[in-house]
Amino acid sequence: MQNPNKFNRRNFIRLASLGALGLHIPNFPAWAAGKKMGIVVHSYAARWQSKTASNQYPGFRDAVDLLHHCHSIGAGGIQVTVRGWASDFAKKVRDEREKSGLYLEGSIGLPKSEADMDLFEEEVKLAKEAGAEVLRCVSLGPRRYEALHSYREFLEFQERGLLALQLAEPVLKKYRIKLAVENHKDWRSEELVAILHKLDSEWIGVTLDFGNSIALLEDPIYTAKVLAPYVYSTHIKDMAVETHEQGFLMSEVPLGEGILDLGKIAGLCQKFFPSITFNLEMITRDPLLIPCLTASYWPTFHDQIPASAMAHILEMVKTHQTTLPRTRQMDMESLLALEEKNVRQSLAYSESTLNFNR
Repeated sequence: MQNPNKFNRRNFIRLASLGALGLHIPNFPAWAAGKKMGIVVHSYAARWQSKTASNQYPGFRDAVDLLHHCHSIGAGGIQVTVRGWASDFAKKVRDEREKSGLYLEGSIGLPKSEADMDLFEEEVKLAKEAGAEVLRCVSLGPRRYEALHSYREFLEFQERGLLALQLAEPVLKKYRIKLAVENHKDWRSEELVAILHKLDSEWIGVTLDFGNSIALLEDPIYTAKVLAPYVYSTHIKDMAVETHEQGFLMSEVPLGEGILDLGKIAGLCQKFFPSITFNLEMITRDPLLIPCLTASYWPTFHDQIPASAMAHILEMVKTHQTTLPRTRQMDMESLLALEEKNVRQSLAYSESTLNFNR
């Protein structure tokens, strides 16, 4: 690992620049022109490898199908899982990507131990061959307050997460490809930054999900300010909220229909990484319960969240309360239709209001 003092100096410069920004964030439309918004595979959670017989919404078998469809609707690129690829398929992905002019980002699992390193390196190699320059990953997978049940369990997860990234780093350096760790309802922003400090690697940064950290009682603008200096990729989304006796519910909604200041968050990302991609993650699903008014939610936080932070989020929920869409009772064809509508509506908003090209 590099000298940590070198990282601290570099980090100081980046954070000083962020502080100088204050509230003066660049106007989103002024720099978004010329960019095209991409699509995260999770935006097609119902259609991805679907076995449902549908003439209008046939399942996407693989990344080539997803590339072809996203090009046809005017997206700029895709972020898609790499697992299971072979060398000949990576070449097919590259050919389709080059023909369509779309960018490609991979989504990859981290190595848990040395035993996983051959598979991890093979996936990194294939993603690079296909044309990816950034790989998105998560550390935990499940939501922190559902998968972990004590602060000790969180500390153990933290150690495993650091080890996995330390194992990954030499492979990323070898293939000169960036790895972007998502704030995936597991890390609070300061915790994720602390991990990046310990790694001190130009090859490892952040996938900033615009809405996830609300589930950990962080204000989205605060999360963006903390993580933006390290951002290599994004999940751009809008969120809506609904009150609940155990805390609150939240859902992805089409861009422009939620409570997030998309321009301000995106402007922060753009400031620190001008070539940043904005990947739509519009997951069409039932609302997620954030049970912050129950005892089971709190053990992993060890008094890290002040009462004022929870009060702020609950007040935000109360102020912006709405009835969220439910999908559980929908038949598959209706769900597929709604999913496509939500994606296309968000793409249209990115063009008409956020000034993306299509």
